[in-house]
Amino acid sequence: MELAITLLAIGLVGANAAQIPLTLGAPSINPEVRVNCKSEQMAITVRTNNGMFDGMIYPRGLGRNSSCMTQYSRALGPLNYELPLSACNTMSSSMDDGTVEYYNTIVVQPHRKLVTSQGKGFHVRCKYTTREKLVTNDINVNTLEPTLLLGTAPMPGCTMVIYQGNEVAQNVKIGEQLTLRVSIDSQDVYSMRLTHCSVTDATNSASQPLIDDYGCAVDSEIMGPFEYSSDGNSAKVDFQAHKFPYTDSVYYHCNVHLCLKSSCPPPPDCQNSRRKRQSEDEGGSPATIEVYSGLYVNEANDVPHSEQLDLIEREKALENPNNICISQRNFAIGIAIAGLVLMLMVIAAFVILLTRRRTKKDVSSGSSIYSGPYTNTAYSHSS
Repeated sequence: MELAITLLAIGLVGANAAQIPLTLGAPSINPEVRVNCKSEQMAITVRTNNGMFDGMIYPRGLGRNSSCMTQYSRALGPLNYELPLSACNTMSSSMDDGTVEYYNTIVVQPHRKLVTSQGKGFHVRCKYTTREKLVTNDINVNTLEPTLLLGTAPMPGCTMVIYQGNEVAQNVKIGEQLTLRVSIDSQDVYSMRLTHCSVTDATNSASQPLIDDYGCAVDSEIMGPFEYSSDGNSAKVDFQAHKFPYTDSVYYHCNVHLCLKSSCPPPPDCQNSRRKRQSEDEGGSPATIEVYSGLYVNEANDVPHSEQLDLIEREKALENPNNICISQRNFAIGIAIAGLVLMLMVIAAFVILLTRRRTKKDVSSGSSIYSGPYTNTAYSHSS
């Protein structure tokens, strides 16, 4: 019996991602931006009010000599721009409903060399979820023809998350302690093994290997070997934050080999020079999944991406129906009115208290002279 399992893929949830305009100046081109969420990238369509565009589109922070930037020379019709999910400052965040949201900020600049006040920024998002896959069995019995059986055993979902303490790391500094955790859904069929992990820059132009094809650490000073859980459903490794010198965003990639729990090879013995590649072990690998995750790593005294992360949190707060949001101006006016009302209440209480004290004083200020008979014993005598 041979197992033929299709690779795990990420499925689309929404056709269009939400967009938020960012004020970069006086908008004169008024672009309309639409997002089509695909399995590997966000396909962005830009339309301008005059139907022609002469400029460039790029992710914020990558407008200089970047492979993520696309220039257009008097282009007609809608502009097509692709933004990869695993590069170009695209980051991900796990949502409460089990989906994964990828987000980025692109700049539509109507000049091919200069940054002008006519440029406009858009915050683009895509939500994804894991699709279930079917198991295909080919059975050969003597001379009978192969029979195709379709079962409903889904492949487990696979995720990579980078933690700083108990929180998901998004914006860290060089040297801070992080934990990279790769896991599959809890079930009793599959285990996992990791190979070929690497870290890349925002444009995929530079790469540093971390874990080799045997599942062993390439440079233990950068990242050590993974520690697997007892059930084989997760693995983690602690490391210190690092980055490339010319970019603040880094992406970690790993190949996850799924194997049946009954025949999954043990974790690699990295001290043994005769170790085998994980994919060549007797247990085989019915499926291989590539997982990745990114974050911002800044210098010790520089955190330039906090504004974008704050923007994400504000946008999520706006979507929560239980939250009530008001502008800063209205909030300031409300605080001023509340302060004025409180001041008037204090003045009124003081006036009432003062009035009551005066009333008591007037009541107690009446005549108290004794008018009864008086006898002066100093001049009294008896006859």
